[in-house]
Amino acid sequence: MTLYGRSFLKLLDFTPEEIRHLLDLSKRLKREKRLRIGHKHLTGRNVVLLFEKTSTRTRCAFEVAAMDLGMGVTFLDPVSSQMGRKESIEDTARVLGRMYDGIEYRGFSQNTVELLAKYAGVPVWNGLTDEFHPTQMLADLLTIEEKLGKLEGVKVTFMGDARNNVANSLMIACAKMGMHFTACAPRELFPNGELVECARSVAKNTGATVTLTEHVSEGTVDADALYTDIWVSMGEPESVWAERIRLLKPYQVNEAAFSRAKEEAIFLHCLPSYHDLKTEIGKDIHEKFGLAEMEVTDSVFESPRSVVFDEAENRLHTIKAVMLATLSK
Repeated sequence: MTLYGRSFLKLLDFTPEEIRHLLDLSKRLKREKRLRIGHKHLTGRNVVLLFEKTSTRTRCAFEVAAMDLGMGVTFLDPVSSQMGRKESIEDTARVLGRMYDGIEYRGFSQNTVELLAKYAGVPVWNGLTDEFHPTQMLADLLTIEEKLGKLEGVKVTFMGDARNNVANSLMIACAKMGMHFTACAPRELFPNGELVECARSVAKNTGATVTLTEHVSEGTVDADALYTDIWVSMGEPESVWAERIRLLKPYQVNEAAFSRAKEEAIFLHCLPSYHDLKTEIGKDIHEKFGLAEMEVTDSVFESPRSVVFDEAENRLHTIKAVMLATLSK
């Protein structure tokens, strides 16, 4: 199987077999790195990382992965690039495509990454948009398979703002890989209806299911994994915190939620997390609203169930697989 020359914009663009190929390649690269077996298969190539939104895991994963593969890396943030201000997305894509072998974009609009891919002439990889977060999903799938031994038939429940990019992508990932996805959220924060129907259409061919529920007692029953994300996404105004806390406090991932899940159930989170008062935002929310823990309790986050740091590491191996697969024949 070859994915040479393909962009990686959303999982809807890929078949279950292609996603499996990327996961298997990720496992191989992870094993080689652990054994200190070099894999500089792309020496002499160069990639550019375009970041409109800040990041720890995405930036570090792309940079280390590129260097492990032997590539040069350029990082551009909004201050060091003219993209969208003095130069159109289309023109930026055509310029960078002449200089680089691949382009990563992390920002706001899915349309921006789609335009980059249309005009660049080289593979473009989506490091996150407001709509989708496909590289996170590969890391999540790899982590689930490592911890539970399989993907097919696994029940994953997302608790929180089920409209966000992680929930959207998780729903599609589960549908593609024959898994059972549940969005457990207030009705106001259910995923987009068209995307739900799209996921259910995919699920018909894979044996997956897509369920939406407002009831925590229903959504967490027999779950193999509980997944959450912060309640306010990057780019949203601080003014939404009060309403979001009101809506989502009942959907906090805590011991009560896990009491209904399977005994061996795991906890996933894309990070960062506000599970304590060790961040500026965590302290600020505590002062304003009296919450010491938000989307997940510290006891769950730090428990043996939590696989969030394995998940974070797997960003590196899966992103490396995407770059290698799309840049090598």
